[in-house]
Amino acid sequence: MTSTRTRPVSDSAGGSEVEELDVLIVGAGFAGLYQLDRLRRAGLSVKIYEAGSGLGGVWYWNCYPGARVDTQGPLYQFSSEKLWRGWDYDELYPAYNEVRAYFDHVDKTLDLSRDIRFDTRVTQADFDEQRRQWVVQAERGPTVRARFILLCTGIGAKPILPDIPGLDTFGGEWHHTALWPQDGLDLADKRIGVIGTGATGVQVIQESAKVASHLTVFQRTPNLALPMRQRRLDDEAKRALRVNMDEQYAKRAETFGGFEYDFSGPLSTERSREEVLELYERLWAGGGFRLWLGTFFDVLQDDDANDVVYTFWRDKVRQRIEDPELAEKLAPTVAPHPFGVKRPSLEQTYYDLFNQDNVRLVDVKEHPIQRITESGVLTADGEEHELDLLVLATGFDAVTGGLTAIDITGTAGETLAQKWKLGVSAHLGSATHGFPNMLFLYGPQSPSGFANGPSAAELQGDEIFKMIEFLNVEGHTRFEASEEADRTWREHVDEIAETTLFPRADSWYMGANVPGKVRQLLNYPGGLPLYLERWAEVSAAGYSGFTFD
Repeated sequence: MTSTRTRPVSDSAGGSEVEELDVLIVGAGFAGLYQLDRLRRAGLSVKIYEAGSGLGGVWYWNCYPGARVDTQGPLYQFSSEKLWRGWDYDELYPAYNEVRAYFDHVDKTLDLSRDIRFDTRVTQADFDEQRRQWVVQAERGPTVRARFILLCTGIGAKPILPDIPGLDTFGGEWHHTALWPQDGLDLADKRIGVIGTGATGVQVIQESAKVASHLTVFQRTPNLALPMRQRRLDDEAKRALRVNMDEQYAKRAETFGGFEYDFSGPLSTERSREEVLELYERLWAGGGFRLWLGTFFDVLQDDDANDVVYTFWRDKVRQRIEDPELAEKLAPTVAPHPFGVKRPSLEQTYYDLFNQDNVRLVDVKEHPIQRITESGVLTADGEEHELDLLVLATGFDAVTGGLTAIDITGTAGETLAQKWKLGVSAHLGSATHGFPNMLFLYGPQSPSGFANGPSAAELQGDEIFKMIEFLNVEGHTRFEASEEADRTWREHVDEIAETTLFPRADSWYMGANVPGKVRQLLNYPGGLPLYLERWAEVSAAGYSGFTFD
């Protein structure tokens, strides 16, 4: 039995036009486009509302210098043969402009844009219990009434602007990496400051160091970045990467993160120290996330195993840094947190560039930023770092932020943000009690942040599609996750998390980068195979944990 609403449903946001749909999808990234194609082919009336002016989700917004994928190109695309046979990336790890071109290819092949409303940011959604529909408002366009709403906002949809006094007084230009001007910026001969050394920081720092008259990097915590091993692809290399594509795509469901490699075993203690280090050398040479997700699983569970891989990483990095004091700040003797409990960044020249005369590292734990001035950044030691351009690589309210930023009100009269104020509980990382006929993909308590994006979008997306098919076949007009199912899934996620070292870091994985956000592991730590196994159990039991009308 459902509670009575406290906010009346309105069909109008200032106009009288109303559009009726079977499904409204919010977000035109990998997850949203996959659902649009599948649901449309199943005969449902479906549209996407997208806040950006183009396809790609995060790849529309993230167009800062150096923005690129941290997955090898062959797996950073949809698995449909009619799509991959007509497409090749020119780099092993494609830059954002190549990814945008890929989405254009997908659009031309599948004719998706005709059912997408761009520049349309969803602001409000209310469930009409009487008609069993979501009533959705956006900043522009008609009100939508939809039987189901699929939220595909991604894990990085809400940028965080740091609470630093004086930002509005800065006389130069400043930009968050996720809100970069679409026409780009000329970095040449500018005095550039970058606050933040996460993934976006590393990438924009690498590009800035090439052309800036001076680059100041404000670091709070060292980034334990891994070598990308980037390379251009000639025709022969492209053909080689296409071999056994069907097998590569099938393997995604069998590996922890949906990549082409997986953990080498559960315990490093089952191998000799020499064998372990020999493996680490191979993984390091292979590049990418291999030293993270191709190592032993106990690296993420056991301090001693973690210390071995951290020491290996530290010594490799220190070989590239000339100044011993800088080496200690960038690759400390003692790990700043366990290795691998923050999603590693992939780098190409990051550690080498600190040897350049035009690059300076400022440790903001030693010298905190006091305020932004008209001329630059003032630190606690009294030094003013003069800048022409300030880059805020300060991250996101990750995983949940894109969902809770929308004023979504459920049957109890509370918003999704209010419901999750004390932490997320979401059955299968896909639905939550009190919000019927609503599903979210690549979001909280799903494998999203631990996985290759397209892999997670398709594999979880297949389960979502099958559930909607089930609802239609059975004639159900309403479904809802139960409170017990939500609680059980949260306990399952927490139980796995407690066996790992992830809670030991102040990361966006734990929600620790957002003041006031509940500290909990926001992504499913059991890996894609176990996640899909749980979905299979639920579906085989007639979608246990859900109620239907």
